Amino acid sequence: MRRVLALAALAALSVPAAPAEEKPLTAAYYYRVRWGFQAEFERLFFKNHYPVLKEQMGPGGRIKAVSVYRPSFHGDGRADWTFLVVITFSSWNVLGGPSPDEAIAKRLYPDQDTFRKEEARRFEILDAHWDVPLLEVEPPK
Repeated sequence: MRRVLALAALAALSVPAAPAEEKPLTAAYYYRVRWGFQAEFERLFFKNHYPVLKEQMGPGGRIKAVSVYRPSFHGDGRADWTFLVVITFSSWNVLGGPSPDEAIAKRLYPDQDTFRKEEARRFEILDAHWDVPLLEVEPPK
């Protein structure tokens, strides 16, 4: 019984809890595009995915802000990523809740065959992709 309680306590310490407040939450979406395919990836992202994100912005929207970055120089830092999308969601619950992406994509892109092929291609030319919800750390006073 002690061992079970100890394991439960360790598990609780290692997994960050969802913020209690319904305040905005930022998530970073890192992509590492295969060498030679960066321009194609960016073209497909801005053609197909960015408009879906923008549709979710505005007063009362589930997304408060979207920013997109690429490193300034080739090999900058550890070169783990070549494209970064930072999204501020209206709350933790919105981030983890149901997404309207599919319904928006169907409305924006009536030619779903082309849309699906291009989105599949966008992920086909990646070496890696990871999502990082960021929990803000308040400095001590």
